Amino acid sequence: MLQYLLSVHSVEGEVREPMRAESVTQVGILEEELKSAGAWVFSGRLHEPDSATVVRVSGGEVLTTDGPFAESKEHLGGFYIIEAEDLDAALRWASKVTAAINAPIEVRPFWDAELAARARASLSEESRA
Repeated sequence: MLQYLLSVHSVEGEVREPMRAESVTQVGILEEELKSAGAWVFSGRLHEPDSATVVRVSGGEVLTTDGPFAESKEHLGGFYIIEAEDLDAALRWASKVTAAINAPIEVRPFWDAELAARARASLSEESRA
């Protein structure tokens, strides 16, 4: 099974309707469905971007600064980490999430080192043939 990030983005200053009781119920039902299907790994809702602290190294020294890493109007607001057979299965879950929360969902696969190593080995074998 592959793992995918289903991310929910918010736009700074964009007024969205608060989640209605119906949406909260739909999210709960969806999360139970993800869990019973063995697809749910983890999920979370994040605080506003201005609560972020950025940690970086500059000149060999660790520095921390307030605020989000990127100066942007769009920020990560929450996420699900799921397991799915393939991208099509992940997209089916994302369609259920977007219907429940009425916000766009970005779907991205996690990089799989083992899968990448097998692909490189396969290419290497093909080039020798």
